[in-house]
Amino acid sequence: MPRHAALRADSSTSGLGDHAVPFRTQDDVPNRCQKQFGQALDCGPSIRASGKIHRLVRLSPPVMLCAVVGCGDSARVRQSSPCTRIVCPAEGDGAIRLGPMTTIPSTMAAVLLTGHGGLDVLEYREDVPVPDPAPGEVLIRVAAAGINNTDINTRIGWYSKKVTGATSEGPAAIDASDASWAGVAMTFPRIQGADCCGRIVATGEGVDPARMGERVIVRSVIPAPVASRPFECWTFGSECDGAFAQFAVAPSAETYAVTSDWTDVELASIPCAWSTAENMLERARVGEERILVTGASGGVGSAAVQLARPRGATVVAVAAAAKAEGVLALGASEVIDRDADPAAVLGEESVDVVIDVVGGAAWPRFLDILKRGGRYATSGAIGGPLVELDLRTLYLKDLTLVGCTAQDDIVFDNLVRAVEEGTVRPLVAATFPLSEIRRAQRTFMAKTHVGKLVLLPPPVKGEDRGGGISG
Repeated sequence: MPRHAALRADSSTSGLGDHAVPFRTQDDVPNRCQKQFGQALDCGPSIRASGKIHRLVRLSPPVMLCAVVGCGDSARVRQSSPCTRIVCPAEGDGAIRLGPMTTIPSTMAAVLLTGHGGLDVLEYREDVPVPDPAPGEVLIRVAAAGINNTDINTRIGWYSKKVTGATSEGPAAIDASDASWAGVAMTFPRIQGADCCGRIVATGEGVDPARMGERVIVRSVIPAPVASRPFECWTFGSECDGAFAQFAVAPSAETYAVTSDWTDVELASIPCAWSTAENMLERARVGEERILVTGASGGVGSAAVQLARPRGATVVAVAAAAKAEGVLALGASEVIDRDADPAAVLGEESVDVVIDVVGGAAWPRFLDILKRGGRYATSGAIGGPLVELDLRTLYLKDLTLVGCTAQDDIVFDNLVRAVEEGTVRPLVAATFPLSEIRRAQRTFMAKTHVGKLVLLPPPVKGEDRGGGISG
C-alpha cells in the first residue's frame, strides 16, 4: 500500500462545510477546485502522468480534511476549508501533496515490551517500522495514550495463574505460557497501550476514505465472536500492537469518531478504564439503588463513580483517606477508608451492588454488605487474585457474582455518547513524554494520584505539536 501524506495547509480559514467536487478527468482537477472553492490551485503535468491519485489527509483543526480521492469519473475533491495549492509530485512518486506537508515516515518512535519483567523490559526506540493498515483497518497518528493497570499486569506477567499476590508486589516467578490477558503466551516484542486517541491518516482496503482526518478513540476490548463463543475477545495493546507509539493500526469498525471539546489527553484517558467501568455497571444492571465502588480514586473506579450517577445510583466509594475529597467531587455520596471494614461502617446487607477492581484479603466483607439478591461485579484484582468464598453466603443470600471482560457494543456506544453529551468529565492527573514511560509507570504504581496518567508521543519530524495534536 503506498504511503500517504499527512498534510498541513497554510490557510486557517474555516467554515465552508464538507464538499465533494466531481470531475471527469484528472486534467479537470484545477478547474473544479477553482470553481468550488475560489482558490487558484497549481496542478502540474505530473498529476496526469502519475496514473493514480492517492488519498491524502489533513491532520489538524480547523482544516479537517483536504483530499483528492480516486481518479477518472468517480474522482472527487473533499475539503472542509480552502487550501492554497495542490503540489503534484514527480511521476511515479505515488502521492499528491498539499503544501506545506509532513509525510508519514517509514519509522516511528515507540515503546517495545521485550519480555515479562521490571521496568527495564520497556525499550523506547525511534526506528520501529510504521505499520500499514490491512483491509478493514485504519492508520492512526497517536496524539495521546493512557496508562492502565493491564499494562503493568502484562509487563510483570501477573495474569499467570502462578502469581498469587497483588500487582504492587511486582514481577514474580511466572509461567510465560499463560501470562497474557488472554491466558496464552505473549508475543514479543509488543507495543502496549490500550488507550488511544488520535487522527486517522490512512485507510486500508474496504474502509471509506472519508474517515481520514477523523479524531478518534479505539475500543480497547475488541470482540471476536466465533460460532457459539461470543465471549472471545482481544485487547488493544495486548493481543495486537497498541498506542504506545507515534502511529497505530486498528480495526475501522472499532475506531470511533468523537465530537467533543475535550483535549486529546482527556479523550485518551477514556477507552480502557471507562469502558471497563461502564461494562461492570451494565452487566450488574445498576439503576436507582445504593452501590459500593472500590478503588474509587483510580481510572476504573473514578469512572464508575461518574457513570453510575446518570443511572440514578447512590455511590459509596472506597479510597484512601487522603483522596476522599477528590472522589467526593466526582459525585460519590460518601467515601469510606480503604482500610476500614465496610460492614462496620455501613452495616451488613446495606448495598445493592458492589463494583470491585481490588479483591484481595478483604473480599469476603463485600459479600457481607450486599443485600439479599444483591449483585457483585468484578473486572480486576489489584489487591490480590485469590479470595476466600463461603458458599453458604453466596447461595443463602441469593447473590449473583459477575465477571466482566467481554463487552457488548452498547458499552462503548454509551461511553461515547456520555462524552459527547457532556454528562461526564475527564480526570487526568498528569502527562508524561512517551520516552519517559518508565517514570510514568513508576508514578502509576505508587498510587498517590487521582485519575489517569497519559503518555504523549513526540511530534513526527516536520510536525509541530499544534499540527493535529491538542492537549
